[in-house]
Amino acid sequence: MTRISLSRRFFVSAAPVLAVAGTAVGTAHAADASSTDARLSPRILGNPNAKVLVQEWFSLTCTHCAHFATEEFPKIKEKLIDTGKIRYQFHDFCGDRVGLTAAMVARSLPEERYVPFIEALFSSQMQWAFAAGGDPMQRLQQMSALAGVSAAQFDAISKDNAFAEALFDQVKKDADTYNIQGTPYFRFNNTHYDQDPETYEKFADLVAKAS
Repeated sequence: MTRISLSRRFFVSAAPVLAVAGTAVGTAHAADASSTDARLSPRILGNPNAKVLVQEWFSLTCTHCAHFATEEFPKIKEKLIDTGKIRYQFHDFCGDRVGLTAAMVARSLPEERYVPFIEALFSSQMQWAFAAGGDPMQRLQQMSALAGVSAAQFDAISKDNAFAEALFDQVKKDADTYNIQGTPYFRFNNTHYDQDPETYEKFADLVAKAS
């Protein structure tokens, strides 16, 4: 588990909100990124009638989250989500400004492209987030371009402080509600698990106990 200390230090470099143009991301919302903002709506996969709702809180710059996403989640999706056995909900729990911006870009994409984009970010995390030299924000912009987000769109999203504040407030609310100390953090219906399950078998066992 990667421990995360939440702070509003993410927002010290305030900048005006810019309009986003183009079909890949759509039109940016104005300064009021409130609960009505579609970008903040739930991101969920699977059968809405499944007996078990699994919720994951993750940061796109968390190495433990990347391990889970690349090594375990594909099997979970194939065997439990696609078969209708569980419903799976993604929650952002950003640990730094780069991770926050990555989450903002992911949520600005059409919903059907959200999961493929975060999967791409996790699978190449060491290259864009932690490579020696250069600016990780610039590398994130390059990754976003592969998803159809132009440089101007990326700039607008990254400077949308109302959206950033709203996303941070949701993270803080979840941290207070569930006493989340770090990522990844899971809930299997009402049972929590505060680390990477490390194997599909362990994850499946947690699902079975929650059924």
